[in-house]
Amino acid sequence: MECEFKKHDKVDSDGKKFNHHGNLSKIIDITSDNLDYAYSKGIMTLYAESDVGRSVKISDGRIIVDYARGSYLGLDNHPDVVDGAIKALETYRSLQWSGARTRLNFAIMKDLEDNLSDLTHARAMVFSLVATANMAVIPLLASGAFTNGSPPVVVFDKFAHATLSYHKAVVADNTRVLTIEHNDIDALESICQRNSVVAYVADGVYSMGGSAPIEELRRLQDKYGLFLYIDDAHGISIHGAQGEGYARSQFSELLDNKTIIAASLSKGFGTNGGFLMLGTKEQEMLLRRYAIPHTFSMGPSVPSVGAAIASANIHRTPELHQRQDRLRSIIAHFDTQISSNQTGEYLPIRMVTIGDEKRTIDCACWLLDKGYFVVPALFPSVPQNHAALRICLTSDHDRSEIEGLCSAIKNWLLLHPYED
Repeated sequence: MECEFKKHDKVDSDGKKFNHHGNLSKIIDITSDNLDYAYSKGIMTLYAESDVGRSVKISDGRIIVDYARGSYLGLDNHPDVVDGAIKALETYRSLQWSGARTRLNFAIMKDLEDNLSDLTHARAMVFSLVATANMAVIPLLASGAFTNGSPPVVVFDKFAHATLSYHKAVVADNTRVLTIEHNDIDALESICQRNSVVAYVADGVYSMGGSAPIEELRRLQDKYGLFLYIDDAHGISIHGAQGEGYARSQFSELLDNKTIIAASLSKGFGTNGGFLMLGTKEQEMLLRRYAIPHTFSMGPSVPSVGAAIASANIHRTPELHQRQDRLRSIIAHFDTQISSNQTGEYLPIRMVTIGDEKRTIDCACWLLDKGYFVVPALFPSVPQNHAALRICLTSDHDRSEIEGLCSAIKNWLLLHPYED
């Protein structure tokens, strides 16, 4: 199943034509009541400082176990990563230069891009965020710059991250935009059969659970020349011999001119920023010359770059595999305690569906009182009336913390049965 996006499309009840850019006023109307409730209950925008492991001390003095952060390997607290940030700041004596990267760059930025290129066997290009990396690629993709001058039909997965789907209006100024049901390979193949140039935009590991069928996408790529743009922010570090990520580890040693992968330095990598994995010099040249976030903006701050280099060095040591193995163990242990749609997958995000938005917020508040911080995932992050507890598992959680959280969730469900 597919639906076509055109500028100024309205939002329907399940968000099938949801456009973050053109319908923000509608989204505010739909979501403000639930968000007001969540803020009034004190479950949104907590302020805290690091404690031991995955514990944090929040502003009221309580120490709680955090299941909201996406540092799946615990590298955000790693002493080498912190030291890398400090040493970079001491060396360069500056946080940032106020100027576009086409003019002047810190030398340490090239060190990081060279390091990541070697780590991922691709041409790495660093940005301040994954969101700005997406902003760099998608307009050029829509223009046909990556497909020999022919604007492709751009197909978005229905569950593509907000920082991807946000750009549908920009894409629609250049070419046709379609949205297909989540991971609907048959629909995507049908589009490829009807159109000579097609590009698919999707996540590698989805922020609300699940993953893209990379093997099937590669089959379509080989058969039809499908261009793939994959945002693998949540797949980096947790997969691959050098932590190259869920998506990158399923491609051949060198990427070709039909694939670009985005990754985060803020999730598994444990620092700040984002980067692109490119297959060709031509792709890199286009982005360095014409991508707005590169030509008219700055990259991550010097301490973040230093921290990223330190994290990349950890990725080349046996410690990476030890942390990956611990994460696998924690995920498997969670799955023995509570069943979810992600049970059995080696992915660190688990969604425990509650349904009603306010009921989900109440559950999250109750868990916070018990010492566990879990984010309530609400519309438009998930479909309406499918609100869920979004649980990020990490290698720094221990089995007793997993058991405590799962026991608390089950107790709340027993004490608060759903009333139709």
